[in-house]
Amino acid sequence: MSRIGKRAVAIPSGVTASVDGQTVKMKGPKGALEFVLPAEVTAKMEKGSIKVDPRNETKRARSMWGTSRTLVSNLVTGVTKGFEKKLEITGVGYRAAMQGKNLQLALGYSHDVVYAIPDGIAITVPKPTEIVVNGSDSQRVGQVAAEIRSYRPPEPYKGKGVKYANEFIFRKEGKKK
Repeated sequence: MSRIGKRAVAIPSGVTASVDGQTVKMKGPKGALEFVLPAEVTAKMEKGSIKVDPRNETKRARSMWGTSRTLVSNLVTGVTKGFEKKLEITGVGYRAAMQGKNLQLALGYSHDVVYAIPDGIAITVPKPTEIVVNGSDSQRVGQVAAEIRSYRPPEPYKGKGVKYANEFIFRKEGKKK
């Protein structure tokens, strides 16, 4: 039995939810999201909450049970609070700035990296060395943050590059004389 899958996903006030076959739709103050459940699980509305159950007792159905419940829960969180990822830039001369609808990154290359911000994602730069990615879809927020980080991942000797705010960089000792 899945301990996570057993719990129903509560729908807060101000959020409208509907289950249509394998599609779960949510609409709230931060926007509208939908998720198509895998064939191994089924969902139904019960007293202001959504209950996810496996169709049979196969290993795949049990593993998709908890995963699907968490993804439906992420829909509720996304349309109410939204998701946020913070990135930090470390390095001399490394900085970020907003340029209209684009994010401009100076990361030690001979040219500035210009990142076009996708729809549904909001990026703010409170400091030149800090980037905040916001959005209602957890997967898209994480993907945008990963794409920005991939332009210059942190290196292990001086720690220069773009890293997540809570990421720990394993440092290596330099060569000895």
